Amino acid sequence: MAQFKLNLPGSNNVIVEEGTDIKSVVDKYLSDIKLPAILGKINYQTYELNSPVKENGTLQVIDITNSIGLKAYIRTLQFILIKAVLDIFPKAKISIEHSLSKGIYGEIEKETPLNEEEIIKIKDKMKDLISLDIVINKVTVKKEEAIKIFSSYGMDDKIRLLKHVNLEKVSLYELDGRYDYFYGQMAPSTGVIQMFDLIYYKPGLLLRYPTEENPFKIPELIEHKKLAKIFKETEEWGRILDVADVGSLNDKVESGEMIDIIRVAEALHEKKAAYIADMISERKNTKLILIAGPSSSGKTTFARRLGIQLRVNGLIPVPLGLDDYFVDRDNTPKDENGEFDFESIFALDLALFNKNLQQILSGMEVEIPTYNFKKGKREWNGEKIKLPPNGILIVEGIHGLNEMLTASIPFENKFKIYISALTQLNLDNHNRISTTDVRIMRRIVRDYLSRGYGGEETLKMWPSIKRGEEKNIFVYQENADVMFNSTLVYELCVLKKFALSELNKIQPESSVYYQAQKLKSFLNFFKDVDVSFVPENSILREFIGGSCFYKY
Repeated sequence: MAQFKLNLPGSNNVIVEEGTDIKSVVDKYLSDIKLPAILGKINYQTYELNSPVKENGTLQVIDITNSIGLKAYIRTLQFILIKAVLDIFPKAKISIEHSLSKGIYGEIEKETPLNEEEIIKIKDKMKDLISLDIVINKVTVKKEEAIKIFSSYGMDDKIRLLKHVNLEKVSLYELDGRYDYFYGQMAPSTGVIQMFDLIYYKPGLLLRYPTEENPFKIPELIEHKKLAKIFKETEEWGRILDVADVGSLNDKVESGEMIDIIRVAEALHEKKAAYIADMISERKNTKLILIAGPSSSGKTTFARRLGIQLRVNGLIPVPLGLDDYFVDRDNTPKDENGEFDFESIFALDLALFNKNLQQILSGMEVEIPTYNFKKGKREWNGEKIKLPPNGILIVEGIHGLNEMLTASIPFENKFKIYISALTQLNLDNHNRISTTDVRIMRRIVRDYLSRGYGGEETLKMWPSIKRGEEKNIFVYQENADVMFNSTLVYELCVLKKFALSELNKIQPESSVYYQAQKLKSFLNFFKDVDVSFVPENSILREFIGGSCFYKY
């Protein structure tokens, strides 16, 4: 029998027999670890703990302080929730909808509306399943067998998804006799889940869990009422488009209905932009529009489309570039690693910016700076701005919702807009696609086509981008007067071929290889849609090129 040599944390070397699973190695030699192991990594490959050791190498334990481990923790927790719900309500249908307040929002469809007492029962059942430390088995079956299983469960969403999958066999997970399909890896057993909460969140539930930063605590629940309205709006958009999940979207592609789907999806965006323009026009004191959102939200295209709708209402939009108000590079604040923090609000000359805002809004003609990024210095080139009588100033940037940016301007003169890809079509009722993953996909495609960056570079930069967003954008999103959801139901069908060309270049030894494989795996669920179908004023054109608003 073959043997394998593993280098463990702490520089210990052990010899294991062929067929030994990774969990057995962890249990025997690493019993003193502070947090439960979720997954294991040997050399460049990430494995579930029930997987056998197949090679010599270095074993790394992945827990929930790692983003990959946390995602597997959440996925396992969702399976436990689904199992608990169906044990109590066998005829119910549970859907995992979207992220909300550091948790996952879901709904249960059954004969009577969900209530708080039932949530307590479900939570208690989940605790029972966790206390039993039931093994979660991964089984590989023919696709036809999987479809037969889900047909017996009445899960049409999974049948729609799998019928478009170009595979003879698929992997399912089994928990105490219940089978399900999940896109992504699982913890080895239910007992790995040490901390969670489940609360009633009308009309559904909110599944809550720790964070990477604090694995021993459930974060404080913060209400996001404006974001909740966007989720309701998106449900209505989905009803209008008659697209419930990726399987039904693929059905539309196959039936030749995508041109109509694209037209209606784009019209919904245009209608919302017009609605926002009407809101602004009705507020007679509004002189300054602030547009903020995270990376790859489509801020630039949205600002241009909003500007057109404002013109329809008789207003003249005048843009003011926030980037021109950077302080000289020598004065730029630094982060905890001693690197320049260009995303800090203090990287901007707030005093000059507010002075110019006051002057412009009072009707003065004002000379504004131009920032020379090569020299890292502000220059004065004689560029001037003056608002016409029916003019309105538009400022786009990550700090737009932070009151500190425009502290000198009265509230009644400002209108704040938060834009992001706030929702995403889910694979099926139990598998959501992260909106962050969609923004990553947009960014990979844009970076490659417009800046010459490879997908690997973009993925390596993303953690830093994410930290900046958490610190500077997301905490202020509820300050917005209105939110705009820039998601397009069809976009991943278009982005797919561009993104895959970059993701396929990432090699196993790369630190972002696992993430690249994950992105590739869910992209392959989508059928291709030709880029020529995308209108030139679409937000999607900001990422794939061919926009009527600007060229690259």
